[in-house]
Amino acid sequence: MKIYIMTDMEGCAGILNHDEWVLGTGRFYDKGRRILTEEVNAAVEGFLQGGADEIMVVDGHGAGGIDPLLLHPAARLAGGGAPAPTFPFFLDASFDAAACVGQHAKAGTPRSHITHTEWFNWIDLSVNGRSIGEYGTIALSAMELGLPFIFAAGEEAFCGEARALTPGVVTVGVKQGVNPDGLDHLTADEYRRAKLAAIHLSPTVARERIREGARRAMAKLRDKPKSFRYPAFKKPYVLRRKLRQESGQPPLVQYAFHPTSLIGALNAPWQNAPPGGRTAAGAPVNAAPRQP
Repeated sequence: MKIYIMTDMEGCAGILNHDEWVLGTGRFYDKGRRILTEEVNAAVEGFLQGGADEIMVVDGHGAGGIDPLLLHPAARLAGGGAPAPTFPFFLDASFDAAACVGQHAKAGTPRSHITHTEWFNWIDLSVNGRSIGEYGTIALSAMELGLPFIFAAGEEAFCGEARALTPGVVTVGVKQGVNPDGLDHLTADEYRRAKLAAIHLSPTVARERIREGARRAMAKLRDKPKSFRYPAFKKPYVLRRKLRQESGQPPLVQYAFHPTSLIGALNAPWQNAPPGGRTAAGAPVNAAPRQP
């Protein structure tokens, strides 16, 4: 069994805030990398105990989150920057299943920690009208490739997001945000500072639960593979993102489109009007470069 693990950092137990723990300039950044890598190692151990024989770990954190010197020797590491095209982020049909560790909830989620989608200037991302977060982009890529998403570890609010989008996925929550949301009026910097209060498991306990959860996910994949499900989407695929107001400008809404492929839509350029639409000035839409 070949397993793919996407990783992020903000959803790990013990990552207390954004700027000090997950940015390369943060004073606790090295500790943050260790925390994530050890959570990933726990998942690797659980997958191996459950019957996996090949595991690839993808460093999906923008500043880099995996410490290669600490990574489990049974895992291969994919990183050093996003591939081209970005999605499906090293994932292909050679894998038997996909998983993630260290994930945070999407922008706008109440009772979540270090809440954002891509960056703090995003208010929302949706596909064909359904709101998704960073988890959704890789999970729905797996869907298009015909792979089940079997395991998701991160903060509690994210776990609810994962179960809603991919019913049947085994989740492990390792911390819980305490602040509400409803903060679309804030700027990106204000939102980055607004969702930092949380209650964390001990990292030791978090690793134990992740290890056991990964083992259960493998057992479920073996015994009940059809229990992992995805929502139904109809072609064509339209992505919509809403970005926060900045410098007195109103929120910006942009679209990306592909007639047959969700992965294609994720890699398409953002436009300032819906597919086939026109700008507010009445001119045809010109594709803008896709922003990170």
